[in-house]
Amino acid sequence: MTPRSLFIRSAVAVALAAAAVAAGPVAGGPALAASSVKVAVNREPITSYQIQLRAAFLRLRHVKGDLQQAATDELIDEALKKQEIRRRGIQVPDAMVDEAFQKFASDNKLTPAQLSEILSRAGFSADAFKDYIRVQIGWGQAVQANMRQRDRLSDQDVVQRMLANGGEKPSTTEYTLQQVIFVIPDAEKKAKTPQRTAEANGLRQRFRGCDSTYDVAKGLIDVTVRDLGRVAQPELPPRWKDDIVKLNPGQTTPVKPTERGVEFIAVCDSRTVSDDVAAKLVFQARDLEKLGQEEPDKDFLKQLRDKARIVKK
Repeated sequence: MTPRSLFIRSAVAVALAAAAVAAGPVAGGPALAASSVKVAVNREPITSYQIQLRAAFLRLRHVKGDLQQAATDELIDEALKKQEIRRRGIQVPDAMVDEAFQKFASDNKLTPAQLSEILSRAGFSADAFKDYIRVQIGWGQAVQANMRQRDRLSDQDVVQRMLANGGEKPSTTEYTLQQVIFVIPDAEKKAKTPQRTAEANGLRQRFRGCDSTYDVAKGLIDVTVRDLGRVAQPELPPRWKDDIVKLNPGQTTPVKPTERGVEFIAVCDSRTVSDDVAAKLVFQARDLEKLGQEEPDKDFLKQLRDKARIVKK
């Protein structure tokens, strides 16, 4: 399991439950009641009502045992994750969350409306589930950032690795990239995303190379073109990496919704590089892949728990 799969792994348990629930009725969820603070995590409160809602979510996922305690424990972990996400300045755009929600519904042979209904009948809600998704995505990014920071290789480490490989330097692909953004104001995203997506796909069909993008974009409204320069494969943004590595120069990724609007990435050029910098990136990427198989999120979360001030009322 790679670090990028952290969110997927966290949501798999819910997917099977949602598919099973879709086939039959769900017991009504908890009624709104007077809420009181039950736990404080680094002074951040967790209320009895939040615990009720999370218990309903656990029931939907067919979790057994003491649901109140399980809900409390999960909310404590979630509070720690949110705090770390905020500390690192990680922002997960609404478009990414909505895309994950829609894919989740599709994977379980449901429409988003059907999934929303199931969650509501279970005492949860679509908005609450989207918040859950947002935390899982943000947490995955926080874990990756922590792994890179913790396991950064020194120049001496790289030399020792290369000597162990008989002095051979590993190579990687370096891409020259261009980003094309069709800007959509936040207040207009729901209404304008389909139209702007169609416009972006129209530009993709006319794309003939990065040299002409600026001239083509001049005739379009609210379109931004950015030269991203050279980016080595291990440093490609996770959102775009799988698409970019399949492309040849002169091709573009599919259009995706982002926090800015809708956008795509163009590959202007690519080349194979083999130097000390490339070696460091390749070795570190291999280390991250290996660590990802060891579920580093659990170790990181335990570290946060051990340092946290958790007070139960």
